[in-house]
Amino acid sequence: MKKVLLMIFFSNFILSELVLEITQGTEDPFKAAVIKFDGEHEITTNVDQIIKNNLTRTGEFTILDNDDLLSIPNNESEIIFNDFKILNIDYLIIGNIANDYSNIKAEYQVFDIKKGSKVRSSTVFGIPNKNRQLAHYISDGIYEEITGIKGIASTKILYVTQNKEYRLVVSDADGKNEQVLLVSSEPIISPSWSPDSKKVAYVSFETGMAKVFIQDIASGNRELVIENTSQISSPAWSPDGKFLSLTMYQDGNAEIYILNLINKNLTRLTNHYAIDTESSWSTKGSKIMFTSGRSGSPQLYEINLRKSNARPKRITFEGNYNAKGSYLPNNEGIVFVHRADTNFQIALKYFDENFIRPLTESQMDESPSISPNGNVIVYSIKEGGMGLLSGVTLSGAKFKLPAKEGSVREPAWSGFLR
Repeated sequence: MKKVLLMIFFSNFILSELVLEITQGTEDPFKAAVIKFDGEHEITTNVDQIIKNNLTRTGEFTILDNDDLLSIPNNESEIIFNDFKILNIDYLIIGNIANDYSNIKAEYQVFDIKKGSKVRSSTVFGIPNKNRQLAHYISDGIYEEITGIKGIASTKILYVTQNKEYRLVVSDADGKNEQVLLVSSEPIISPSWSPDSKKVAYVSFETGMAKVFIQDIASGNRELVIENTSQISSPAWSPDGKFLSLTMYQDGNAEIYILNLINKNLTRLTNHYAIDTESSWSTKGSKIMFTSGRSGSPQLYEINLRKSNARPKRITFEGNYNAKGSYLPNNEGIVFVHRADTNFQIALKYFDENFIRPLTESQMDESPSISPNGNVIVYSIKEGGMGLLSGVTLSGAKFKLPAKEGSVREPAWSGFLR
């Protein structure tokens, strides 16, 4: 008997909660000290630790323990810069949190130790009992100030877990605070975020037939947008949120179609006897990239939607397998699964370069998804026969997000949430 259950509850009761493991950092990380935030203990508990974990997870920071510091200032007037220069610390972060029982107000400062000056002073407002969210917002501000790149600690990751049943799950970017959106005895595949990150699309086989649903994250309400007696896969949102591109087998062959989400009209985009699948949209929505076997092996092709009767253009040539491509947010290149010999790796190719940059070294890497700042790629790997999530930054840092129980696959990174 097939079973499906729509769910919205959190990770205290979920066996598959992800556990972060840092496997490799950058060669020359920033050295920083995060002082425990001043304020009521029940409010400030764990905020500084979450900030430390977020910065460490990027692979770009080494955070000193407060016990290793020569002095621990609670405010700007107490800072002795030489105490931190002796330890070769680059940045110091201090702050305080106040609670008026309707809002939480966090004020924090970032100090450049080498310059001996304050480089950032910010105020962040949060909701009582949402300390993790507040810490993520602060982390993003600190990261952006120091690196010049917008932080992603407050973003979300969507993925599918499989143990005795299939679950569609969304969590914080660090794998915590899980929210289960759907539980089914039948497969759930191809999860995809809407551009505003308020909804997700996915394919469910809960009735034995492939159906594409769109589900609201906050309410859990969902809409059936298309179903097919044959197979459907890989729904991908257009940047304006008005269309989904899909792989469908309308005539027995896999082709790319575009579904208008307003009037539900379906338009065929490709027409070839080879398999065309795994579509994705360029940042401005003017192009669609997809995987095709029309050259004899899986390669990436691109169609310009602004040109009438445009023919697919092949964009990968190196290696015998290039698939599951996604555009970088700045549209300067693509990330995809690449095979040159026997290993499937995550690779990067900039449009102004004529070579491919392998980013990973595993044997079976798949389903890459790019963070909204374009700096981190999360993907699926197999380890000990189990699926788990792994990640790599463009600067070379690596991490893993294994589940406590079961396999994890098909990650999808949200957009910025604030």
